[in-house]
Amino acid sequence: MAEMTTCLWFATEAQEAAEFYCSVFPRSAIRAVDTTPVDTPGPSAGDVLLVEFELDGRPFIALNGGTAAEYTDAVSLEIRCETQDEIDHYWNGLLAGGGQEVQCGWLIDRYGLRWQVAPQMFYRLARGGDVEAARRAFTAMLGMVKLDIARIDAAARGD
Repeated sequence: MAEMTTCLWFATEAQEAAEFYCSVFPRSAIRAVDTTPVDTPGPSAGDVLLVEFELDGRPFIALNGGTAAEYTDAVSLEIRCETQDEIDHYWNGLLAGGGQEVQCGWLIDRYGLRWQVAPQMFYRLARGGDVEAARRAFTAMLGMVKLDIARIDAAARGD
């Protein structure tokens, strides 16, 4: 099978962004920093072109494309968390340095990338067969910005 990697486009901040993401996610590291041997429409010869990195073992590439690319809600990265502590960690970490809260567990980090920080239990509820519990949980989620596992769980139970 061919290898698949998510490539994130930056104007000039590829290495800075990769280092930021690696600081938020455990078991993460920069794997390679490649410079361009020639002038490109983006970086000049000798400047950083690509940064290969892993976030919790998942491969990514950050590319310095020279012009700012605008991320939209059409593509986001989702983090499914087991605990509220995990939600708080990723939420606060990804908002650090100028991110923006959105709603329903979505945020935009300081580079404009969209993230969903969601509890794993929400998906178990949605697939568990209790349609009313899932409806109550989903309705509770719609009123939140950062998701709160205890409130979602209480709503699912009908409390």
